[in-house]
Amino acid sequence: MAAKIKIEKKILSENDKIAAAIRERLHQNNIVSLNFVSSPGSGKTSLLEKTIGYLGKDIKIGLIAGDVQTENDANRLKAAGGEIVRPVVTGGACHLDARMISKALENLDLEKIQMLFIENVGNLVCPSSYDLGEDMKVVLMSVTEGDDKPLKYPAMFRRSSVMIINKLDLLPHCDFNMETARQNALKINGKFKIFEMSCRTGDGLDEWYSWVKNPKI
Repeated sequence: MAAKIKIEKKILSENDKIAAAIRERLHQNNIVSLNFVSSPGSGKTSLLEKTIGYLGKDIKIGLIAGDVQTENDANRLKAAGGEIVRPVVTGGACHLDARMISKALENLDLEKIQMLFIENVGNLVCPSSYDLGEDMKVVLMSVTEGDDKPLKYPAMFRRSSVMIINKLDLLPHCDFNMETARQNALKINGKFKIFEMSCRTGDGLDEWYSWVKNPKI
């Protein structure tokens, strides 16, 4: 057991060094970076599609789309209007790491980017431990997942700065209490900025768009 802990610390230490270099490089280019995390099916890709479709003409957005086996999400983002999209296929790994992001950035012209969106692999466990050099993590949950999600995955919710509750259109069909979800999240992270929305109907998206234009980091 002790040997495994030492190996894990070594891996994360190396990751943090690379992440720090990424963050410095992005800041030198005045790029704001957001790392989107969630369990599968919460709506990360849908939210990014809506966001780049609405803000893409006003803000130069670069996207790194992580997935375990396919480039499907990256292709969706391109179809939605993403002009600078780089897929990262992990080949089975349950998270992105800083080395993957660093490699993806080698193929990006940072002078053409004002914001960088990173779509992480659908997972609320492993991605919480890996700094990708982002300014903040944005964690999504949907009303179909249960209002106790923050309590089940406290590390991810503690290390995120923004929480999005998605799929409000399905609320009448789910045993989900919005106020309970908010309070559970705030127990873990009292500084959360919380958005409630439906990417399908558009409810709540205007507030999100306004925040993305001037995110408080």
